Amino acid sequence: MLRQRRRGVSRRRHRLPVLPDKVEPDFTNLALAGHSKGGQTAFALALGFAETSLKFSCVIGIDPVAGLSICDQLKPKILSYIPRSFGLKIPIAVIGTGLGSKWKGILPPFAPNGVNHAEFFLESKPPCCYFLAKDYGHADMLDDWMIKLTSWVCKSGEGDKELMRRGVAGIVVAFMRAFLQGDSEDLNAIVKTPGVAPIQLDPVIFVEA
Repeated sequence: MLRQRRRGVSRRRHRLPVLPDKVEPDFTNLALAGHSKGGQTAFALALGFAETSLKFSCVIGIDPVAGLSICDQLKPKILSYIPRSFGLKIPIAVIGTGLGSKWKGILPPFAPNGVNHAEFFLESKPPCCYFLAKDYGHADMLDDWMIKLTSWVCKSGEGDKELMRRGVAGIVVAFMRAFLQGDSEDLNAIVKTPGVAPIQLDPVIFVEA
């Protein structure tokens, strides 16, 4: 039985997608991204709250969260509530969710107002982009099993979660193509015509440098 299970695991692992051969990282075009508290960590690292020899070319926050409330921020505290106060000269993209700040019955939101995507964008210097997936929740871009698990405690949208994943991924790719490869066609299309995205984005804001 154990041998069969191991063989099954081996076969499943073998089917996982892998990078093509001879792929090498380009550390001159390094993007930094994170979701939820990981978004706060990404911004904190870009802002220099931890020592690193890496230089980042852009930062992306996917429904970033900086704590439980304005008075209870995660450490390091990066929000100052002063517009355009982040000391970053690199492009920034913030993707928020409309339901992330909503209560789930008696349970508090995972991305409460005052420490969520809106404040991260407010404190970002140009060039910066903001996209709000208004009909989706804080965890709706995760794998289905994780969405089912978190839906007990976190407000979730009724829309197709695969469309949410595609929408978020498309924004991330378009943003990186624009600022890491100099190809702004896809990003401009999303900004000018948000309806091209598979999910409703409202608002979409692009503040150029």
